[in-house]
Amino acid sequence: MSAAFDPRFFGEAFVTLFVIMDPPGTIPLFLALTTGRTRQARSRAAWQAVAVSFAVICSFAVFGQQILDYLGIGIPALQGAGGLLLLLVALDLLTGRAEDPQEVQDVNVALVPLGTPLLAGPGTIVATIVFVRRADGTDDLVALGAAIVAVHLVLYVTLRFSGGIIRVVRESGIVLVSRIAGLLLSAIAVQLVAESVIGFVAEAG
Repeated sequence: MSAAFDPRFFGEAFVTLFVIMDPPGTIPLFLALTTGRTRQARSRAAWQAVAVSFAVICSFAVFGQQILDYLGIGIPALQGAGGLLLLLVALDLLTGRAEDPQEVQDVNVALVPLGTPLLAGPGTIVATIVFVRRADGTDDLVALGAAIVAVHLVLYVTLRFSGGIIRVVRESGIVLVSRIAGLLLSAIAVQLVAESVIGFVAEAG
């Protein structure tokens, strides 16, 4: 088994990606962004978001460094762009505009901001690229691929069954969750922008 799969590398990659993507922590954001939608629409948004995240992460695992080098994009720029995008979403949640189902269509929610940058964000992309660089042979690459698949399976299960929470907390609870999610998301966005500025300063120095 060790010749084709490295359990240690798998565990390290899985735990790292799990902590960064934080499946339980995505529930409030997912509920806030899918408020007022039917169970089918919410389930569709769940698998679409996970599919988009999986595609983005796999793309960067295979071509990540080449893509960034070709476009001349550094990690700080990636963090800054993700932070600004999340800040716009956070403002919508805080002001209540995201609660109108007419303003955010299902496919847009699945692509942006759920699929990316909430799930496949700068932190996840950077971590994936780092693990690819650290991989020593086929066994490590197989372990990394298995870790990516496992984390996304956990994400799907978490989002898919988040509808049960809606039936418990009801509409008033969702409004409260939306406000809290907007506050937390704005903090994440500011942190990403701050890390981007620090990265640019470090590169300039």
